[in-house]
Amino acid sequence: MDKYFEIGQIVNTNGLKGMLKVKPFTDDIKEFEEFGTIYIQKKAELIEFKIEAVRYAKQMVLLKLEGIDDINEAEKYRNLYLKVDRSKMPKLPEDSYYIVDLIDCEVVTIEGENLGKVDDVFSTGSNDVYVVKNELGKQILLPAIGEVIKNVDIPNKKITVKLMEGLV
Repeated sequence: MDKYFEIGQIVNTNGLKGMLKVKPFTDDIKEFEEFGTIYIQKKAELIEFKIEAVRYAKQMVLLKLEGIDDINEAEKYRNLYLKVDRSKMPKLPEDSYYIVDLIDCEVVTIEGENLGKVDDVFSTGSNDVYVVKNELGKQILLPAIGEVIKNVDIPNKKITVKLMEGLV
């Protein structure tokens, strides 16, 4: 598992005093208030910043980071990604997982048939759907419900499923 989570992308600046406009990748944008420090990924380097202020504009997060005090400095970080240490992320309820941990998990049936790997996860409103792609590029959509998802083993990157009639 990765030590850091990607939590957003800097899409623009805001104002003249170095505020960054961030497109959040989290379900709850209020989490930005809890982080304290974040990292900006610049090529292979992670640069640590203390969060001075958090504001919101529509579905965007406005961040003021220590050391970024004008628009010229803020411009240097446009289009870069924000990360946070995994330990700062909230604990999830049982049978809930971070999408980043599900991606690339091998998916097998309870009979042992390999279906491919999780390529994407999306929400339908009532439940998530795992997009499983095999080596030939064929996709299978699996609803993330108890009748289908029988076991999720994140450390071993393996998900065991029971296929329902009509899923394949």
